[in-house]
Amino acid sequence: MSEKPVKQEYFYFVDDKKYETDQAVLTGAQIKAQIPNLDRTYSLVLEGTGKEPDQIIGDDTPVSLKKDEGPKRFTLVPPATFGG
Repeated sequence: MSEKPVKQEYFYFVDDKKYETDQAVLTGAQIKAQIPNLDRTYSLVLEGTGKEPDQIIGDDTPVSLKKDEGPKRFTLVPPATFGG
């Protein structure tokens, strides 16, 4: 009998709501696709840990969700208006 591989579960938070996936790496577009009623003009921002700065995640940007790096936390940020 062969053992069934254990399916890995990964999770992350967007604006304090928990999302789960079986994929270790997701792109910004895949993360945004899970958010109901998302305003597509909003940016996805990965919160930095420690002294790391926050980072805007583009649709094609891969993000590792591996557990040894801790759960990733994202916020949705409305489009900024500069100047005026």
